Amino acid sequence: MSLYFSEALITKKQAGFIPVIPDIKCFSPREGDLLRGREPLQMARLLADAGAPALSVVTEPRSFGGSLKLLEQVAAAIKLPVLRKDFITSPDEVKITRDCGAKALLLICALLDYSRLLELYEEALKIGLEPLVEVHNREDLILAGKIGAQLVGINNRNILELETDSGTVATTEMLADCKPPGSVLISESSIRTPAEAQAAFRAGADAVLVGTAIWQAEDPRECYLALSGGTGDYP
Repeated sequence: MSLYFSEALITKKQAGFIPVIPDIKCFSPREGDLLRGREPLQMARLLADAGAPALSVVTEPRSFGGSLKLLEQVAAAIKLPVLRKDFITSPDEVKITRDCGAKALLLICALLDYSRLLELYEEALKIGLEPLVEVHNREDLILAGKIGAQLVGINNRNILELETDSGTVATTEMLADCKPPGSVLISESSIRTPAEAQAAFRAGADAVLVGTAIWQAEDPRECYLALSGGTGDYP
């Protein structure tokens, strides 16, 4: 049985690694086709075998090329906790997430007012999902703290621009010390090198979520290992 999503990250951190969550993403609005003919489920297996503590699967179809079918396939095949990343706005979508085998789901502060965020957060907890509350600025962090978020993601890019802006890990460095007390913090997006992963870690992140850099690497497995160890020269 897989660990809770946040528990898997902390276990990896306690073992002396940077917990890197590979983002299984088919398309990037900024970078284009990420698969380049590769099979996403096969890549998920490769990254799990490389030591990933958890996986993220993007299910949004129009801009990111994802699907619920892919989420189901990964969750069934890979014995790791899986996060569903999508623009979740209704309780029905929360339940579908659970039914597809995910252990966690993304709730984005920029898309939800306080009452809807709290409703979805509580619904997720009620049915056994861990909500990852995503923030991009201090206002979002205040909202995350207000609902008592225990798993928080700082998106270094602006999701309202479909992450086409030129964000950097500086966003995590600026916001990390304001995270809700006792929460597990993930730095998301714009992390391409071991040095940037280390910078997020030093700023206070407990884990990093990386997609494009791994997909674009000549050797995705070696890229993952370099990021997780905080060493190596993968660009």
